[in-house]
Amino acid sequence: MTPVRLAPKKDVRVPRLVGLMAVDAQEEAHARGLSLHAPDRPDLHLAVVDHVVRQYPPPGAHVPRDSQVYVWFDFGEGEGGGGIREPRVPGPPWGGLRRELTEPGHGGPDAAGSEVGGPPCCAVLSRP
Repeated sequence: MTPVRLAPKKDVRVPRLVGLMAVDAQEEAHARGLSLHAPDRPDLHLAVVDHVVRQYPPPGAHVPRDSQVYVWFDFGEGEGGGGIREPRVPGPPWGGLRRELTEPGHGGPDAAGSEVGGPPCCAVLSRP
């Protein structure tokens, strides 16, 4: 009787799963011979449209075939998770188009460009 030698498991590269929907992450992992485990989703098979926000091992790591890849669908406590945000550019500076002009005859610059009577909010304070 000859001894049977088992071939060593070949290493596979962990794919990038962050950003993928749960169903796509499962397909990508299974295609490489890996299985997914989600500590924050015990019902992983029901999570379809949730997006992966974190994974371990990181993408590109070499692991033995049939290894588990841990994925999370929620950020942990205090780590944000407010959703996807688009970049917000600052608004135009104060003044210019945002500046509120006073009504004619109630202060503001006259034809010569000088202030007449001051702004209406200060009229009460400047009376004797």
